[in-house]
Amino acid sequence: MAQLRVYVPPHPLIRHWLTVARDKNTPVALFRTAMKEIGHWLTYEAIREWLPVQEVAIETPLQAMTGQFMDVSTPIAIVPILRAGLAIMDGCQELLPTASIYHLGWVRDEETLEASCYLNRLPDRFAPQTRVLIAEPMLATGGTIMSTLEMLVERGADPAMIRIICVVCAPPALQKINQQYPGINIFAANIDEVVDQKGWIVPGLGDAGDRAFGTS
Repeated sequence: MAQLRVYVPPHPLIRHWLTVARDKNTPVALFRTAMKEIGHWLTYEAIREWLPVQEVAIETPLQAMTGQFMDVSTPIAIVPILRAGLAIMDGCQELLPTASIYHLGWVRDEETLEASCYLNRLPDRFAPQTRVLIAEPMLATGGTIMSTLEMLVERGADPAMIRIICVVCAPPALQKINQQYPGINIFAANIDEVVDQKGWIVPGLGDAGDRAFGTS
């Protein structure tokens, strides 16, 4: 039986940039740098053994040999969850420059904690075997990510081909994902244990969207 897997890579650069992002005194420009760097290194981990390769024949200056190239025929999609997902998307795109970008915009009602979609640029149908990488910095209550996953699966995305990168995640969201989509892999800089009554991850990052774009 499939079970949700959450990877927290023990990489010193990820820990460094997570600390920078957590610090409330980090200025906007440096916060964006931290988020981009975390997105980059988590994407590096997420695409390991996920992207298919093909054998090719090449010649070095000394002899003929076989090597491996990424199979560029395999469709790859990055789905950043607006707004905060934009802060880590650049780090993802650096490693997956040929990926298609499909933006999804969600806004959360701070009273009910329910999420509603205000922008949907998903395709009507994903091609078979499409690798889908979701860029969502915070997995807190699970409302937004569950709605996102439902929309992706409705459009033909295979849960086994979906990976999520996030900066911090929390048990409520992880439990919901595991119940409905246990085959999905998540790559996170950290798992924070607490979600408060307002739906904030503690210690978390605060509002990643506001901090990335200098708004409040």
